[in-house]
Amino acid sequence: MNPATSTHIACPHCHATNRVPSGRLGDDPVCGRCGRPLLDGRPVELGDADFDRVAAASGLPVVVDFWAPWCGPCQQMAPQFEQAARTLKGRALLVKVNSDDNPLTASRFGIRSIPTLVKLDHGREVARVAGARPAGQIVQFAQG
Repeated sequence: MNPATSTHIACPHCHATNRVPSGRLGDDPVCGRCGRPLLDGRPVELGDADFDRVAAASGLPVVVDFWAPWCGPCQQMAPQFEQAARTLKGRALLVKVNSDDNPLTASRFGIRSIPTLVKLDHGREVARVAGARPAGQIVQFAQG
């Protein structure tokens, strides 16, 4: 398989890196190791223990929603983030990080307010926006 026509995706379940043909990213690819879905159009929950293994290994843009369960705007944005994940299926990986339960990751990214969206390219921050957003703006943020 030509590496130029494939994308690396880290399995959010077993953390194995999978090479997926670029034309098949929207076709519900599964992990070659554990058989679970790689890109099923739903946000992935990550934490301090597995964040880097998944986010840094992704060949797709990664959009991280730093949130907390007590945060009203975070709760209001959650269905919008899920809708954006469905829209971006196969084109971006949407990740949720509970900043209360995962202080190391939140601290590393300097999260001061929530919700905060951070866009990553191979684990490196390339954009950030704070505050609740509708699904359309999340999609634009991921694609911009």
